Amino acid sequence: MERLRRPRRPGRGRATAVFQRVPEGKSAKNRVHLDLNIGATVSDPEQRRSVVRQRSEQLADAGGSVLREVDEPTGWCVVMADPEGNEFCLLSGAVHEL
Repeated sequence: MERLRRPRRPGRGRATAVFQRVPEGKSAKNRVHLDLNIGATVSDPEQRRSVVRQRSEQLADAGGSVLREVDEPTGWCVVMADPEGNEFCLLSGAVHEL
């Protein structure tokens, strides 16, 4: 089963919401975990990763934290946290249509 989904036909230049299934059940108040796909416009996979790594360094310089890189069958990403500890991911490629 594929874990990443997005609404069909997003408008060009508009933000795309990505919904991800996670194995953990709800343990506290609802939170939003953002997956920001910033490498999708680059065709070469290594260049996409480079774009994501550069942006993660910029966000770390602005107060965020790089937590880890994740390389799974569903894709590669950098997991980060904002200054309050809220996690988000910088994605490097395409996600599957719903």
